[in-house]
Amino acid sequence: MAQFAGDLRAAADARFAIVASRWNPRIVDVLVEGAERALTANGVAASAIDVIRVPGAWEIPIAAAHLAAGGKHAAILALGCVVRGDTRHYEHVADGCAQGLMRVALDHRLPVLNGVLAVERHEDAQARAGGAHGNKGEEVALAAVEMVDLWSKL
Repeated sequence: MAQFAGDLRAAADARFAIVASRWNPRIVDVLVEGAERALTANGVAASAIDVIRVPGAWEIPIAAAHLAAGGKHAAILALGCVVRGDTRHYEHVADGCAQGLMRVALDHRLPVLNGVLAVERHEDAQARAGGAHGNKGEEVALAAVEMVDLWSKL
């Protein structure tokens, strides 16, 4: 029985796109820095990382779809932060973003990593952006490198 798994080994010619929202910059900027740091620490040249900024989490999937259709990137990392408020807007944005990212991944057969935090409070986001729960940007970057390597083996 054949078994396949990706390794944390970046392909020399692979480009990575980070699509990040400008909303909640104190959180998202830390996620972006973590993703860039993890990518370069695992062999991705800084010149092979494109950072695309969009207004908010709602706009991330359409930017990811545009990038995926362009065929220049081996993986797309989505980074943002949606914090629950007093209205249902939170559910619409967080759920729509996640569903849109999955659609992009499936439609384009491209690794699209969801690092968009959907949290109850700002403190929860801070814990996932370099705090007690690590850095979600780093986590999705490592998963992206692994998935790109896996794609090369399949």
